[in-house]
Amino acid sequence: MVQQPTAMTGATILHLITVAILITAATSQAPPTKYVNHTVGDTASWFFNSTTNTTATNYSSWAASQTFNLGDYLIFKTSSNQMVTQTYNLTKLKNCSIDDSSYNDTFAYNGGNTVFNPALTKIVPLTIQGPNYFFSDASDGIQCQHGLAFDINASRGLGLPPSLNQPPPPPYREPPGPDSAYPPITTPTKGEGAGSSGFKNGASVQVIACVSLFALLAVNGGDRGGIF
Repeated sequence: MVQQPTAMTGATILHLITVAILITAATSQAPPTKYVNHTVGDTASWFFNSTTNTTATNYSSWAASQTFNLGDYLIFKTSSNQMVTQTYNLTKLKNCSIDDSSYNDTFAYNGGNTVFNPALTKIVPLTIQGPNYFFSDASDGIQCQHGLAFDINASRGLGLPPSLNQPPPPPYREPPGPDSAYPPITTPTKGEGAGSSGFKNGASVQVIACVSLFALLAVNGGDRGGIF
């Protein structure tokens, strides 16, 4: 006799749903096992068409599809027509400009190439956890304004590798001038200088000499019945 399948109870269905949610959450929160190189824009790379004022792809959508962690690298395959600017200052991204940037919150990876349109590859490490903003401020910010920009959020992941986890350089100090090779000139306080001390010593010797002379004359005079 064939048994008819029994219908699942509500409790059983709820249990299965709960297990599925837990498995999905555990999978999505699995820690990274290695550092990743992200090619920005995938096959579209990092390009802007100045004739149509359009980007090669939607870079915000590309960034939303990635998971970024400290120690990962962003690979910008581009040309000298586009710039790569990294900043931690949201205002710079909104303004599409690096004007008045601080030396420690905005970095331009331009490669120093002044030749028109050669292929370039710019490699940017992720060293700061949290929001990171990227854009091109070429053409007075027009490229950025038309979509050549994106933002990411870098998680801790494995943390920085030793190659990127270096202490900051010591603060700059002005080198000593030529006069620093000589000892500082000090002025003795009143009554403690060498001349004052010499004067005191000389006066003491004169007083002792005078007293000795008078004592000698007194002795001689006593022997002779007087000096005169």
